[in-house]
Amino acid sequence: MRRDAPTLAPTFRSQLQGDLLAVVLLAPEQEWTISDLARRLGAPLTSVQNEVSRLIGADILTSRKIGRARLVRANRDSPAVAPLTQLTLVTFGPHVVVADEFADLGADRVLVFGSWAARYHNEPGPSPQDLDVLVVGIDVDRAAMYEAAERAEGRLHLPVNPVLRTPHAWGEPETDPLLSDIMRRPYVTVIGDPP
Repeated sequence: MRRDAPTLAPTFRSQLQGDLLAVVLLAPEQEWTISDLARRLGAPLTSVQNEVSRLIGADILTSRKIGRARLVRANRDSPAVAPLTQLTLVTFGPHVVVADEFADLGADRVLVFGSWAARYHNEPGPSPQDLDVLVVGIDVDRAAMYEAAERAEGRLHLPVNPVLRTPHAWGEPETDPLLSDIMRRPYVTVIGDPP
């Protein structure tokens, strides 16, 4: 079944391709098995395998075999990888960067909401001009949260606006207008289990 190009970046073939490139290109030193990628992306193994084969054929990824495992990684020797990495970073990469930078806060949940999340879920609209991040936790240090946001801004070249809420507030979103709005609109969970 052919899917339309993603709203977030119609230059990519599919949402899966954009997500796959974000995972692999934004961690160029790391090698991945096809199974690891499928699990991380929540996608069927055969779909990931087909997409990886296309990207290897385009010289964007390289692979090597160790035993029965096929390991893939970014092809840093390809002249197309650096500009593609930058494009991937600003389109499909924000949730990957947020996951990296907010990982050590001890938050129960971190999610991206607002215009970027809407575009990620294929809602039409203008390009996102910032990134809205909700951090849910009890013992989250606000200064550390803002430092994580600054690091993410530095990588994304996009303002990152974090907000902090307690797990109790998350469990009763109708008592908080912001949480109530977030729950009605698309968002992307980057740390913690989706509800």
